[in-house]
Amino acid sequence: MSEINWVVAGVGEIARKRVIPAILAEKHSTLYGLVTRDPAKADEFPGTGAWPTVEDAVQDPDVDAVYISLPVALHADAAIAALRAGKHVLCEKPMAIDNHHAERMAQEARQSGRLLGVAYYRRLYPKLIRTKQLIAEGVIGQPLLVEANCHGWLESEERAWLRDPALAGGGPLYDTASHRIDAMHFLFGKSESACGRRSNVVHNLAVEDAATAVLSFPGGVHGIVDVRWNSRVRRDQFRILGVDGEINLDPLNGPELRVNTGSSGPGTGGPSAGGQVEMLPAHENVHYPLVQNFVGAVVANSVASLACPAEQGHWVDWAIEKIVRSDPWRP
Repeated sequence: MSEINWVVAGVGEIARKRVIPAILAEKHSTLYGLVTRDPAKADEFPGTGAWPTVEDAVQDPDVDAVYISLPVALHADAAIAALRAGKHVLCEKPMAIDNHHAERMAQEARQSGRLLGVAYYRRLYPKLIRTKQLIAEGVIGQPLLVEANCHGWLESEERAWLRDPALAGGGPLYDTASHRIDAMHFLFGKSESACGRRSNVVHNLAVEDAATAVLSFPGGVHGIVDVRWNSRVRRDQFRILGVDGEINLDPLNGPELRVNTGSSGPGTGGPSAGGQVEMLPAHENVHYPLVQNFVGAVVANSVASLACPAEQGHWVDWAIEKIVRSDPWRP
């Protein structure tokens, strides 16, 4: 297998804690350089180059791929510059600041013949892959409803740009709901409609501190996503209800997968307690399988091998735009 020379654009918390360690650990990858306004950050990684912009970095013919870990508003221009220079791109989520820019990115990938993946790493969670298999096998019968909640307090100050709509697009709708909406797309296909409500009743922010979305999927499946930066009680819930049972992934980022089928009796309104439990932990660095998957797809030159190709990552941007347009709230 060929070696892939990576440039990481943006050296924030996610890049330092997950992306760069994943590239360093992936045996066919080399951390070739960084895009940063502070060249001193490259000193931590001997032998790596440093450039002030993606446009500068992709002029180097030895660069093979660019990981974009910049604020959301910068994704489209950076990705398009890299694709036009003949580089493959793996981009953080959500794909772009809005649906229009996401469409431009996907179009550029098609025209360039290079791969553009979106970093929805939960698609590679063993428990989510197993859930898709169980649904296909009919274990819970016809699926009816998928629910996700992700509640917590404000992000760290290091990611303060998340509170600036010009850089982030929005609050938890963009930051955390995007992952849950994509997980639903992974399980059920592109949403057919989306609407929702946002609010800011606890924090004085320029973005929402809470959002609730309602989506519909092929086959009549309904989806509900509730995300919050205003809850001191942390929640990470995800479950699928079907005619004959349910699959519970609480917490979504944990290893447990529970399958309950049948009724616990007349009038009880739910499946029986207990049921099947599987332990399917994610990789200790959730970005490692993502980088590994992307490298394999590049070597095979196969869009179909990507965990989340641009054409599917774009579905989330479409849904978010529908949710925002349906909502009268404005900061």
